[in-house]
Amino acid sequence: MAKVNAARPDSARNRVKILDAARTALAVSGDATMQSIARAAKVGQGTLYRHFPTREALVLEVHRRDVSALVDAAPELLERLPPEQALRAWFDQLAEYGHVKHGLLDVIYASMHKQLDDEGTGPVLDAIQLILGAGQAAGSLRAGLSAEDILLLVGFLWRLDIRDDWPVQSARLLDVIMEGLTVERPEPPPKPRR
Repeated sequence: MAKVNAARPDSARNRVKILDAARTALAVSGDATMQSIARAAKVGQGTLYRHFPTREALVLEVHRRDVSALVDAAPELLERLPPEQALRAWFDQLAEYGHVKHGLLDVIYASMHKQLDDEGTGPVLDAIQLILGAGQAAGSLRAGLSAEDILLLVGFLWRLDIRDDWPVQSARLLDVIMEGLTVERPEPPPKPRR
């Protein structure tokens, strides 16, 4: 019995190592092989295939993990930042996800585009709405916009060329979007002198 329980933490660590290696490898090239991912994760191919019997299963889990991190980030950012800053910080995380997803596009579209969209779009829209709604309620983000509007605005992230300067380009474009979303707060009137 103790041997089985001792293997579980090792198995969980291996799974995390595989997912981290797959995310990195697939962000660089959608053609990354299972063998190269196992090598990068420093696990045997048998271990990789025990966790992920197919390449599609691995790609799907990388996607699920990234979407979950995006969704979880929304309330965490709102706890420590004003809504407009939380939205901009969340956009940075979305840009990173867009960069990784760009490397996965061939795999995603070839085998599971609809399934990934169904699993990812709803929770991502909910995360956007959480931050957007907080900003609209605070008066710092434009009223009348929906989460779907915001997702369309940032859709360029999936079309950026994966070059060395993609972080600079995505940051610049996200700043432009934020300028359009942010409501300028009027200066408070000066206090009357007595």
